[in-house]
Order: sequence, then C-alpha cells, then structure tokens
Amino acid sequence: MSEERSCGQQGTTGAPGGYETVRMEKTRNVCPMCEDYARAQASKPVVVMCCEGACLRGEIARQAANLLCHKLAPDKTVRLCLGGAFTKDTGQRGLARSGKRVVALEGCFIECASRMMKGVIPELEPEIIIADNLYESDRSFFGIDEMPEAHIKVHAEEVARKVLEWV
Repeated sequence: MSEERSCGQQGTTGAPGGYETVRMEKTRNVCPMCEDYARAQASKPVVVMCCEGACLRGEIARQAANLLCHKLAPDKTVRLCLGGAFTKDTGQRGLARSGKRVVALEGCFIECASRMMKGVIPELEPEIIIADNLYESDRSFFGIDEMPEAHIKVHAEEVARKVLEWV
C-alpha cells in the first residue's frame, strides 16, 4: 500500500461520533463596516462561505471564493466572513441564515466551514463543493510554500470558474 497522502477522500461529516464542545468568550464588539457590508449584500442570491485554512488546499479555496465573489460573479454572490459568522450572531451569520443559496467552498474533505456553521445554525444545509476535487496537483503538498504562487493562482482560478458554472 502506498504512503501517498490525499485529501480527496470522502469525509465523515454526519457520521455518528458526537460533537466538539466549544466555549467561546462573547464580545460586545461589532464592526460597523462588516454590518454595513452584510446589509448591502443581503439581497444577493448566493452566499459563499469558504474554508479559511492555512494549508495549500485552504488557500486555493479561499482565493477561488474571492475571485468568484469579487471578480467573476459579484452581482449574484456574496463572500461570507466565516470568522464573524461563526463567532457572533450579527450580520454575517444573518447572511448564512437567510441566504437563498448557501455554497460552502471547502478546501478538502474535512469540511471545516460547513461543520463550523452548522454548529451555530443547526438547520443550515449548504451546497458543499470540495475545491480539492476540482484541480489536479501533487497531493503530497500541504503548505502554501510548497507550490509556486503562480500555480496557486492558476488552481484558484480553475476552481472559481468551475464553481461559477454551478452558481
């Protein structure tokens, strides 16, 4: 059996196994720019949440989500701030809660963004797209420093263009 590392395998989301319990300190801080952004973007039909991982797969997904929402389809997509939506019940979480379509662009099969948001919006059923399945690359790479920046951008654009076909 080979030692090849791959993130293209099916995850265990939804499988029996329990829950993580997170104790998070609440904050009274609210960013007025973030709230203005959420209000201004609320009418867009597609909310895009994304993996924010520091690994190569997360970086490709993150760049693809930004390309999709800010360059390729800015009139119909809004980029969700995952941290803001997960950590407090304000405008960003409201986007996820009330979006006509919520798309989760996940870096890999772990599906962190989707699982996080289901923790705070249990009824959330995002359309999950595993970015890692939409491009070809050396599966042994993990860190963003293991691939030239130009190649990361090419993969991100490839993912964004494929996702654009679905949204």
